[in-house]
Amino acid sequence: MQDKKLVITGMGAVTPVGIGVQAYWDSLVNGVCGVGRITRFDASGLPVQIAAEVRDFDPAAYMPKSLVRSTDPFMQYSYVAAEEALRDSGLNIEPEAARIGIVMGTAMDGITTVAHTQEQFSTGGPRRVGPRFVPMVIGNVAAAQIAIAHGIHGPSLTLNTACSAGGDAIMTAAMLLRSGEADAVLAVGGESILCPVVVAGLAQAKALSRRNDDPEGACRPFDADRDGFVIGEGGGALLIETEEHALARGAAIKAVLAGYANTNDGYHVTAPEPNGQGAAACMRRALQRAGMEPSEIGYINAHGTSTLLGDRAETQAVKSVFGEAKDAPPVSATKSSTGHLMGAGGITEVIACIQALREHILPPTLHLETPDPLCDLDYVPNQARHADISAAMSNSLGFGGQNSSIIVSTYKG
Repeated sequence: MQDKKLVITGMGAVTPVGIGVQAYWDSLVNGVCGVGRITRFDASGLPVQIAAEVRDFDPAAYMPKSLVRSTDPFMQYSYVAAEEALRDSGLNIEPEAARIGIVMGTAMDGITTVAHTQEQFSTGGPRRVGPRFVPMVIGNVAAAQIAIAHGIHGPSLTLNTACSAGGDAIMTAAMLLRSGEADAVLAVGGESILCPVVVAGLAQAKALSRRNDDPEGACRPFDADRDGFVIGEGGGALLIETEEHALARGAAIKAVLAGYANTNDGYHVTAPEPNGQGAAACMRRALQRAGMEPSEIGYINAHGTSTLLGDRAETQAVKSVFGEAKDAPPVSATKSSTGHLMGAGGITEVIACIQALREHILPPTLHLETPDPLCDLDYVPNQARHADISAAMSNSLGFGGQNSSIIVSTYKG
């Protein structure tokens, strides 16, 4: 089982720059930025008033109205992304429902519902707390709603590994497949943390950009003038199968899940290890599992959040694995377009890697005008670039020292 090739047959995305994989990808390569003023609530009294919201999203257009009333936004984004991925895959679930699994990744579960409900309770008492409150805030209910809707009865796991949760969901799906627990697994990531208490907390920690007067230019990874990350929200999903299973049902294979790894810095709760050694170890493990040399990676989708310490540590990690700037592959940070999707980012950014393989285009790092001298890689600044590549890596690095690296490659049959 350990040697079985794993392939990706379905993709789904809900992002601040597009709902659906094609809309998301088109926006990335065309340099669209989804950051703007916060409209979800009155942010005028907060030091940070910008975010990358999923706009023009009517959940009732994608799911039953009764389900809309019973789900937090992070669940809705996850559900819609999963629907697209399953539809894209053409998988017939019913005959083998017990052999199909779900792994969900999220950082903060239903925090927006918690915050809103606490406000309602504080002003109106216990009668203002709805009966659906608890299932709306529990992380695993996102996967449960998908399973209920599609009659999926295989393994179901939910991970809370901060901003690496999406990548870790992919790795866990691969572990289930290679252990023989399932033949196909839906890896899903979802996040929505847009509420006053979270924005205030991250602002107090000086983690967020305060470019309230220039929302579109706020997220500028690797730029000398960056001042923090921008909150984003959304969902992503991938259907991963054993090659044997995919071929037996005549599935169209989009890419190979070639390598994956997870490590921990063991250094600090919020700050990365300055030299990026934990992230470097993670990349090396992913390469080893893929049976690849660093020179075979044609593109890296960086974690690249636009924080001073994070961008520098990740740059050092890449150079530790791939060599000096002239030897390293092109790197870009699509968070410059979407903001930081946290638990959803690990999956939507792997989708960007898959599309880069299939379309032979590298998405750009936006707003890179004055490079940080300590960030000296090729970051594909401001304009998408044509490139014929056969393998790509996606890195996700989270609070708690979490590191995830995922490698996808072109399927050759």
